[in-house]
Amino acid sequence: MLGTRRRAFPRLVWAVLIGLFLGALFTKLAIRYLPDSAGREFLTTTVQASLGPLGLDLVAVAFVIGPLVLSLNALSVVGILVVAVVMRSWWF
Repeated sequence: MLGTRRRAFPRLVWAVLIGLFLGALFTKLAIRYLPDSAGREFLTTTVQASLGPLGLDLVAVAFVIGPLVLSLNALSVVGILVVAVVMRSWWF
């Protein structure tokens, strides 16, 4: 039981990451091919959350990472759901 729980979290992370990329592709296709309408506006309106920039300053080396931005819209959620359904049918 513990082994399946240990494997479930990485699969969830991969499903979300691949789903976000698929959703970004869906968004680009919708912007390019859908006519100007309320539906296109709804599907492509993005909500963004950002974190950063994050800095780590050691004496010899300094790192700055950021800002990290997460952009979500309706098509991103559709992409995540599509990947989750495909992963569930293949691996479970």
